[in-house]
Amino acid sequence: MDDRPEPEPAGAAGAAAGGEDVVDDLILEQGAVVLRGYVIERIHAEEPLLHVSSEDLGGRPEEHQDPKIKEVVEQLLKIADDLNRNVELQRLVNQVQGNCAQEVFMQVARSIFSDGINWGRVVALFHLAYRLILKALTTNHLENIRMVIGWVLQVIREQLYPWLVQQGGWAGVIQHFARWRMAAVVASVLLVGMMVYYRRSR
Repeated sequence: MDDRPEPEPAGAAGAAAGGEDVVDDLILEQGAVVLRGYVIERIHAEEPLLHVSSEDLGGRPEEHQDPKIKEVVEQLLKIADDLNRNVELQRLVNQVQGNCAQEVFMQVARSIFSDGINWGRVVALFHLAYRLILKALTTNHLENIRMVIGWVLQVIREQLYPWLVQQGGWAGVIQHFARWRMAAVVASVLLVGMMVYYRRSR
């Protein structure tokens, strides 16, 4: 039996380090683009006076013009609407500090996916990252933006990559939207528990 470790997805290390769109692995590259699109659209909806571009988040100009990327972001935002209806979730997430430590973020991420992966839980991860990025923008800690994106890409690489391959990549959320939207309710309850843990561990 060959005991050599499996190679990491191409470009993963660089992506996790800074969040810049320099990876040459399609799932990781699209993950960064989709996350930035999710953050931008959520900011437009919740903070219309705050103007944010892809470049502000470490991306490329007009990277979200791809119709498929737009559709993926749209479906994730619809799932996120269910998360936003959870008042307790919002109260707890709003208490997250912009200087959240990587160790705490990774603990929360591991807990989100500890007993399974679905699109609702992926959105829960994106929602947490969005709140941290928004805090970084509104408190002028811009150096934290790419750091948080890098953390998300690290979670994708280490925990979600095989599952995303099985789904056919990020476009899988389009085919399975109706099914996975129901899972957002479960994800919201789980994320509330994770934020309680975060608040107690600060």
